[in-house]
Amino acid sequence: MTALATPEKEKTPYILIVEDDERLALLTQDYLQRNGMEVAIESNGNTAIQRIIDEQPDLVLLDVMLPGCDGLTVCREVRPHYQQPILMLTARTDDMDQVLGLEMGADDYVAKTVQPRVLLARVRALLRRLDGVASEDSPQRLQFDNLVIDNGGRSVTLDGQLVDFTSAEYDLLWLLASNSGKILSREDIFERLRGIEYDGQDRSIDVRVSRIRPKIGDDPENPKRIKTVRSKGYLFVKDGN
Repeated sequence: MTALATPEKEKTPYILIVEDDERLALLTQDYLQRNGMEVAIESNGNTAIQRIIDEQPDLVLLDVMLPGCDGLTVCREVRPHYQQPILMLTARTDDMDQVLGLEMGADDYVAKTVQPRVLLARVRALLRRLDGVASEDSPQRLQFDNLVIDNGGRSVTLDGQLVDFTSAEYDLLWLLASNSGKILSREDIFERLRGIEYDGQDRSIDVRVSRIRPKIGDDPENPKRIKTVRSKGYLFVKDGN
């Protein structure tokens, strides 16, 4: 008799919380674990850097204020060696922390007073983005002159040279490029990349566009490839002229 195949067990996401507030860290760990995740805690920025690089967690939940290196420094130091999502924890009113975090390579941010269910939704959205697979009808490779975007390998090359992109930057570039010739509003982008409505104040999309432009050879002062259409959104131009 032939044995029945055992269904492959779904991988449990491994989350590393880098947070020195022990009570908050333990509460967050407990909540995420009760929702099917494996969660570890690290309280020091200095040791967090090597731990993230060595362990390669599926997602890092990273506080800005830490003993040792602060969260922004941790983010900057690990980014060349860690391509998975980084979700920053910031002060509610500290817009500068949010912008700096995105510039250092964070994928998203939440306020430290965030409701647990909202935090869980953000974590799940980032994890889903990692597992997302384009449909069979979608192109897997886009080329615009000397710029090549390969969705199969999630890679970008310019003049034949591989360009480093964070996960969030790549997702935004692919969304814009695969809709070349079409204006995408910030509302469209937020809904499709983050699964939430745009609140009219979040600057993460603008920060990422400003980081993407020089990486693809676009002049930040006079962009030809990714254009800002006032009051409407962003337009990826096929011929770059």
